Amino acid sequence: MLIRSPKASELTEADITDEAVYQQRRKFIKQLAGAAGGVSIAAALPNSAHAAGWFGSDDDDVAAPRQTLKFKPQARAENMVITAEKKAISYNNFYEFGTSKDDPVNNAQKFRTSPWQVTIDGEAEITGRFDYEDILKKVSLQERIYRLRCVEAWSMVIPWIGFPLGELLKQFKPTSKARYVAFETLVDPEQMPGQRNAWQGGGIDYPYVEGLRIDEAMHPLTLMAVGMYGKTLPPQNGAPMRLVVPWKYGFKSIKSIVRISFTSYQPPTTWNILAPHEYGFYANVNPKVSHPRWSQASERLLTSGGLFDQQRVPTQLFNGYAGEVAALYNNMDLSKDY
Repeated sequence: MLIRSPKASELTEADITDEAVYQQRRKFIKQLAGAAGGVSIAAALPNSAHAAGWFGSDDDDVAAPRQTLKFKPQARAENMVITAEKKAISYNNFYEFGTSKDDPVNNAQKFRTSPWQVTIDGEAEITGRFDYEDILKKVSLQERIYRLRCVEAWSMVIPWIGFPLGELLKQFKPTSKARYVAFETLVDPEQMPGQRNAWQGGGIDYPYVEGLRIDEAMHPLTLMAVGMYGKTLPPQNGAPMRLVVPWKYGFKSIKSIVRISFTSYQPPTTWNILAPHEYGFYANVNPKVSHPRWSQASERLLTSGGLFDQQRVPTQLFNGYAGEVAALYNNMDLSKDY
């Protein structure tokens, strides 16, 4: 299944990766998704936290190699260009590994993502700590080609592999009190140098936290990504699982998630805590609402990554996904609820 988004979803597989990788993708999907007849999360695991196996053993000190997967080619939008994989995995923000754009790729290569567990808590009938592998058994993986717009006014077009977040959340049976969904990134200063001191980590009080209204979280475009460019996520891009909300600025798409909480109140979010006058809770892409220190009217679209392989393009409202998501914000003042 492919959720069609404006223009970006019409890019072809041939524009994403080379033929050798393309031919390996179906093999990966079978490895990653597990048995189709697997039992549900609720049936397989108790309503309590597992006691062990969060950070991996001392022997497991090297990141697992990325596996490859295969998907059916997609039609291409004439005016869209996929960002080169080498650029997308080497130029990004992940302050847990440092504040420079190349710090994540340089500092995350020994990051351990197996075993991995995710705690589900709050206003839901089913809560507990669940193994990442068990989560994957009950969701359907799919490829989504999305625009990624950073609040710093650069952008990429990335082919993600993942599953609709709502597909997962519904399994935990959120109650009528659940109005928001909060997310939390792993805290492990031993592995994440940016968490060791404020200078290296951008002054963030870790863990990194984010949140969505529950209708945003349940929207069909909201993706929990486990791969990109036909392979599993590299550690610098948020392995083993990260959020992707394509109509919001990139800092909303929290990485390396270890906790998902259903709440009745608007949860605190990291950049809003640090600078509430600059970073609102909603963080919807809006060319008419400038950042206090720069315009958001246009962006640098990064393609193959060279100095001349980028173009300045107009920024679109909701990053080009207004047709799908604008109704979520009816009767809201987007200049105030930014």
